[in-house]
Amino acid sequence: MKRRTFIGTSIAAAAVYAARPSWAAASEHEIKRVGLQLYTVRTEMPKDFEGTIAKVAATGYKEVEFAGYFDHSAKEVRAIVDKNGLTAPSTHLGYDLIENKMPEMIEVAHTIGHKYIVCPWLDEKQRNADGWKRAAELFNKAGEASEKAGIQFCYHNHSFEFSPVEGLDGKLAYDYLLGATNPKFVKMEMDLCWISVAGKDPVSYFEKHPGRFPLVHVKDYVNDPNATSSYAGATGSVEFKGRLADAGKGTIDFKRIFAASDKGGIKHYFVENDDAKTPFEDIKISYDYLNGLRF
Repeated sequence: MKRRTFIGTSIAAAAVYAARPSWAAASEHEIKRVGLQLYTVRTEMPKDFEGTIAKVAATGYKEVEFAGYFDHSAKEVRAIVDKNGLTAPSTHLGYDLIENKMPEMIEVAHTIGHKYIVCPWLDEKQRNADGWKRAAELFNKAGEASEKAGIQFCYHNHSFEFSPVEGLDGKLAYDYLLGATNPKFVKMEMDLCWISVAGKDPVSYFEKHPGRFPLVHVKDYVNDPNATSSYAGATGSVEFKGRLADAGKGTIDFKRIFAASDKGGIKHYFVENDDAKTPFEDIKISYDYLNGLRF
């Protein structure tokens, strides 16, 4: 291309850009504070708790979600988080802690600065009609106690919640939980990978239950008939031949999902990769993808 032609083309392109309506640029969104679920680096946390968190911050992450404190006190955790310029808006707590030690956990949450307490898992033995009913009752109770303390209670899904359960009138366990719990007390941390593996559409849930999903887990997956892991504990009866992947390296259309963030009520985006082989490299790949994503 000749210089004169190039200049003319550039001027024309600039004119088109300048002529765009003012709302065009404003309609584009980005994730301002990318977060990490520290389960992704769980192999490193017991080796060097403070150093691992420092590396997470150095990667660019602004928020972390805890999955255990590795024998550190709440004050110690808070000091490490603050030292690295991070916030820790959320934590995962086991069902047993929610059932038996919720008051103590609320105090821990206040000290560290958690605004959300999340139950991440229902044991396989409890994944029946009676078990889901007990879970709904407990979640309503825990959610009410949390709400009074200024903390939001949530439940985090895998894929097993998206199968019908005998005794729940043919409902999927996830749909049962959404209907049986008080939306004020119990919200959802949607794992965008596991719901997709189950063949369900996150956006359709945002539309049916607007504002119910303040937290999301962001991990990707790749269909792979040669995959050796079945992820049976996470998927239940859902058949899945594939492997987990860093965000942007798989098949999930995050741009489409995040375009509906306002409808879903998403406030925090936490990267997670259960199978990170090289944790610090993996979290960098996902961070770069999400930090650069526009939707």
